[in-house]
Amino acid sequence: MANLVNLENVGKSFGVRPLLDRVSLGVAQGDRIGVVGLNGGGKTTLLEVLAGLEPVDEGRVSRNRDLRMAVVTQRTELAPGSTVRHAVLDPLGITEEHQWAADPRARSILDGLGILGLGLDSPVDTMSGGERRRVALAAALVRELDLVVLDEPTNHLDVEGVRWLADHLLARGTALVVVTHDRWFLDTVCTRTWEVVGGRVEQYEGGYADWVYARAERARLADTLEEKRRNLARKELAWLRRGAPARTSKPRYRIEAAEALIADVPAPRDNVELLAFAKRRLGRTVIELEDVTAAAGDKPILDDETWRIGPGDRVGLVGVNGSGKTTLLRLLAGDTEPAAGRRVQGQTVRLAHLTQELQELPAAQRVLEAVEEVARRVTLGKQELSASQLAERFGFPANRQWTPIGDLSGGERRRLQLARLLMAEPNVLLLDEPTNDLDIDTLQQLEDLLDSWPGTIVVVSHDRYLVERVCDRVVALFGDGKVTHLVGGIEEYLDRREAAIAAPAATGAPVKPVKQAAEAPKASAADRRAAQKELARLERQIDNLGKKEADLHTALAGAATDATRLLELDAELRKIVAEKADLELRWLEVADTAE
Repeated sequence: MANLVNLENVGKSFGVRPLLDRVSLGVAQGDRIGVVGLNGGGKTTLLEVLAGLEPVDEGRVSRNRDLRMAVVTQRTELAPGSTVRHAVLDPLGITEEHQWAADPRARSILDGLGILGLGLDSPVDTMSGGERRRVALAAALVRELDLVVLDEPTNHLDVEGVRWLADHLLARGTALVVVTHDRWFLDTVCTRTWEVVGGRVEQYEGGYADWVYARAERARLADTLEEKRRNLARKELAWLRRGAPARTSKPRYRIEAAEALIADVPAPRDNVELLAFAKRRLGRTVIELEDVTAAAGDKPILDDETWRIGPGDRVGLVGVNGSGKTTLLRLLAGDTEPAAGRRVQGQTVRLAHLTQELQELPAAQRVLEAVEEVARRVTLGKQELSASQLAERFGFPANRQWTPIGDLSGGERRRLQLARLLMAEPNVLLLDEPTNDLDIDTLQQLEDLLDSWPGTIVVVSHDRYLVERVCDRVVALFGDGKVTHLVGGIEEYLDRREAAIAAPAATGAPVKPVKQAAEAPKASAADRRAAQKELARLERQIDNLGKKEADLHTALAGAATDATRLLELDAELRKIVAEKADLELRWLEVADTAE
């Protein structure tokens, strides 16, 4: 089967810096590829070269003659003076209301991306950047396509919108190449991962969890990655494996191998110790909203609601876009006053509030100077860091710490804002979309710091991985004037939202949690015996393939200078790995019956 797009020995540089260096790869029908890497490392450039938006300096890019492709990048612009209807529906020849309402795909996309809420006749010129990005995404997805190329499509979507987009792309089956830092989205949607690093593109099978494991395993075997990056990858893998076993539906590595790799990695945090320390630092009272009524404009947010946040609480706050999450954070921070009720703050509270707006700093000031302006050293939990070390944690190596702030990108300024925030040693953190513009490596660094941070945290984020890892409980705004505690976390929130949408609007009944599915019927004794026999057979086959895989890794190391032999061994290794992955999937299915 021919590829839809091929890159052959492609090179692309900006100035003297090569972003792509002799890159060869292809996108086949049905591929769903996630692109990861450091900010500024060449991810967007790779997408634009792939889509034909940027010419290459060397090499060749070829595409199928009749390829139907849509591209939505950070540089995608809508026609000036156009409306939502003109941008999304007119190219399809849809001019009447009943036409799009009768088109299942158009109706689903307009609803799933929140376009109907914007209004079909609204001018795009007056919309925010996030709203224009959603309109551009809708305009791309309504078409019949062979390939979709997307750059950060989840940035302006809430948790519900991210899940809708994932479900839509999975059901559609169109080939996909996507740059995203949303790790849940990568794990759910992508079957392959490309890592852009040092001008090269490393290719991996599977989504985010598989990529973390492969990167950590590669570091262990080859011992070529720096110690810090290896430890972070192993710690992230430890967290993934300690979480829900069904976090990814595509387990591609053996549980035994993962456990051996993370055997000596400590738990992400000691909650009991951190809570005790937080109480010593904060006392009993942190922030309390008592009988508060508040609104965002004409929209009510809280109605005579009481919410108390205690020492050591780690809370994720979720809700649809426009539900009032940012307004609630501002109330907690004391930046706005409630219409009724009162806000109480403990005497020992040192509060830091990360807003979505970038703080303006002198353009000529250097990065390190901006961090040291707050403090020269900081203690975060058990870690004592200098200003330079903390800046490095947030993606500013020594050679970037003397860069003028005026030369920083939006993502780099966001990282600097976070570093300055933590440098003040707060004991209460209010974070509004902290993952915006952060690459995955920086996200891991942030989560590593927050894991051992002894204080109170309230996080608003559409990044499910961040919320699930950093927070111990989740609360939601459902538009009923209350702060609702969700025992089941984000999954319960999505279930409740789905139930609310499905319920007849006229009933006005309160939304109830979705009931758990009925338990599957238990297997008979004969079925369990047969399953146990099959398990034993599968384990023998998996062990044999594991030995072959280890032999091939050894052979690959010995053939480092023989390009032809390397290609042969790599092809054989891919075949073995794929076969073993299929057997492991079957093992997991049979294990349920055997138990």
